[in-house]
Amino acid sequence: MATPAQWVAGARPRTLPAALAPVLVGSGAAAALGGFRPVPALLALLVALALQVAVNYANDHSDGKRGTDADRVGPMRLVGSGAASARQVLVAALLAFAVAGVAGLVLAALSSWWLVAVGAVCIAAAWTYTGGPLPYGYRALGELFVFVFFGLVAVAGTTFVQTGRVEGLALAAAVPIGLMSVALLVVNNLRDVEGDARVGKRTLAVLLGDRATRRFYVGLLAVAFAVVLAIGVDRPWALLALAAAPLAVPPSRVVLSGGRGPALIAALQATGLLTLVTGVLLAAGLALSA
Repeated sequence: MATPAQWVAGARPRTLPAALAPVLVGSGAAAALGGFRPVPALLALLVALALQVAVNYANDHSDGKRGTDADRVGPMRLVGSGAASARQVLVAALLAFAVAGVAGLVLAALSSWWLVAVGAVCIAAAWTYTGGPLPYGYRALGELFVFVFFGLVAVAGTTFVQTGRVEGLALAAAVPIGLMSVALLVVNNLRDVEGDARVGKRTLAVLLGDRATRRFYVGLLAVAFAVVLAIGVDRPWALLALAAAPLAVPPSRVVLSGGRGPALIAALQATGLLTLVTGVLLAAGLALSA
């Protein structure tokens, strides 16, 4: 029987900044457009966090059943370690999906029923990352889906539920946050690249190889801050987000210097912090530009 601490670890809390930051930025964009509404913003946050926990448990369940998690360096896997059965982890994933679904229905009732369809697509994407007969996370498509759902959909969707419109500002602000969310996945997959290659999990890191993946990670962060600069041309307060740039230096050094194992776990944590701080500062800058 897994302990409460093991269930928390299995939820992978270090990945939660990827869910929190887009909602903050989307709310900042809504404020910039004069449409910030706290209740939809909080509901969007609940949906995002619940979906992130759900996808983490769903990945644990699917990878554990496939045997992919039998030899990993990172956070504990409930199924792979034997701390919990695949059925127990599946139930935890379904409960988290249910929380996201209920909050999403309330959000749709407050804004637009089209969100029900969007939510269904998000849940399907979360489950099929490593679940189902054709998991796209095993086919080097994880980074693309993370950019779309943790960047474009999450940020623009958060703005939409508050303003009732899909705005260019929200789509632009989604790009740096989406790229940093991709960087989180890249450093995570870099840490697991050898094990994934052995079990046939074809992540982008496996296809690119070690050196190219490390350069790709740094490139993602560089482009993210370049987009912030571009947003700042029209919304100068958005340049506040550049204050987070020094936080990109330590994980970039670890990655470029060939760090492995525990060093990459620290880089993953640092990338999560970078994503969160950038999200907070970008959201504040957008709100101040109203």
